Amino acid sequence: MNTPPRKRKKATSASSINPESANSDISTEDPASATIDVVAVEVPELTLEEQSDRLLLERKVERAFFEAGKALMELRDRRLYRSTHRTFEEYCRSRFGYTHRRVNYLIAGSVVFDNIIKGTNCSQNEGEGETGTNCSQTEVDEIGINCSQNEGESETGTNCSQNEKLDETKTNRSRVLPTNEGQVRPLAKLEPQVQREVWQKAVEEAGGKVPTARIVTDVVQRIMESTRVPNTYQIGEVCQILAKGNPELKGMGGCWAIVTYVGEFSCTVRTWNGELTVGVQHLESCEYLPAECQQVQVMCDRISRVYSSELEESVQRFLESLGKLNRAYLTALEEKVLSVLESETSR
Repeated sequence: MNTPPRKRKKATSASSINPESANSDISTEDPASATIDVVAVEVPELTLEEQSDRLLLERKVERAFFEAGKALMELRDRRLYRSTHRTFEEYCRSRFGYTHRRVNYLIAGSVVFDNIIKGTNCSQNEGEGETGTNCSQTEVDEIGINCSQNEGESETGTNCSQNEKLDETKTNRSRVLPTNEGQVRPLAKLEPQVQREVWQKAVEEAGGKVPTARIVTDVVQRIMESTRVPNTYQIGEVCQILAKGNPELKGMGGCWAIVTYVGEFSCTVRTWNGELTVGVQHLESCEYLPAECQQVQVMCDRISRVYSSELEESVQRFLESLGKLNRAYLTALEEKVLSVLESETSR
């Protein structure tokens, strides 16, 4: 016969056994009027030296892409890669993992950043002068302010000392600098003075903070729309590239280019080493006759078939020089050398 399960006794606490002790544990005070002790932790103010160190470190963070671009520019211009690599592009890809486009963006960004620094107004109270700056543009210190860090107030009343206490109630927009390359990329196509003006406008629209790339792009587009020149170029026309004011066209200045597509305010052009899109403000017609344009087209085809980054550097330089000719024909010697290269590369 099965024995029915025993009924477990409900556990009782000491308080349920002794109600008097339970009542004694409950405070008779009103919880709403109870006081809580909070331990205050004092945060010490930054010393002048710490304030200076903070500013220096912040500037280094802000200038990280700028320093990279400047370093890449020097490596390229001085050809410091030549002991291990034949071309700068190969060196950057092998050493840093950077594509050719990434390198160009960093170099162009460093140029724009430098222009913005030169236009920086170091005064907390003064406005910009007619030139966009009331500081010397001949010297730029290690943290990017082109005024002495130790000088006191100048004759014009500009106080550039980093040790002066900043006005915490007012944003000093003239000290706001780009923090990444994407923020300055839209400015590369503008003239240096316009770059500074656009940056300050973008800072204003960002409420005195570092503007996003989208804000900068919007400001640039509004300015370009108000100053654009109608596009009168025609497909097949030969133009000369004007690189001034556009770091992205560095090394292409003076090159001839054949128009392959006509946009509203830009053209897609073909050069001896590829195609690119150029604003009409960076093109100038060579005023060639149709027959001369056809000769340049043939020359472009021949150079493109021969040119390669694998060629010896002296040969590359020769072909590049043909890409900057200010005439629509080759001399007898140029024709002979190009023919030899064509025969050699066709083997």
